Amino acid sequence: MRTVELLPDDATDRAVREAWRHLAEAGLPSQAGHPHPTNRPHLTLATGEALPDAVRARLEEVLDAALPVRIRLEGLLRFPGRVRVLAWAVRPGPGLLLLHGEVWRALAGTPEAGRMNPLHAPGRWVPHLTLGRTRRASWDLPDADLLPAPLRGPLPGLLTAARSYDSADRTTEPLAPRGGRLA
Repeated sequence: MRTVELLPDDATDRAVREAWRHLAEAGLPSQAGHPHPTNRPHLTLATGEALPDAVRARLEEVLDAALPVRIRLEGLLRFPGRVRVLAWAVRPGPGLLLLHGEVWRALAGTPEAGRMNPLHAPGRWVPHLTLGRTRRASWDLPDADLLPAPLRGPLPGLLTAARSYDSADRTTEPLAPRGGRLA
């Protein structure tokens, strides 16, 4: 599997890592305990089986032109399933929604990209930044108890770069920026 992910600026990254630390210090599952070197705050736009060169070039153009993108972090989400996920909800603005649609179409329009995760399809996609993952029941506390006070209100954020994660060899590679609008 290959992902297309957006990465936050330093301030947003610090806020997410502070939420990770807060959960870990409370004895709750947190991404702070995930030791792999590729573990960092990110927002996944799409996943497919492959990232062919032609698609990669198109994605780099689209991402480079669109970044940075403003977001708002608003409240927590709990995704049920075999692996439960606690995430910070990302309120997407028009720029992020447009970028997401372009990334989806670039991958979906290329048979070599393979099967895509339908949960990332426009209309189904729930933008978020993962705070923790676990196989056991967790995070039954109110949202206010799961985030430190300075992080509870809506927070502005910025997504400034993009990468792709390869689940087969557990590596990442940058996709953008490569000289776009980011100063």
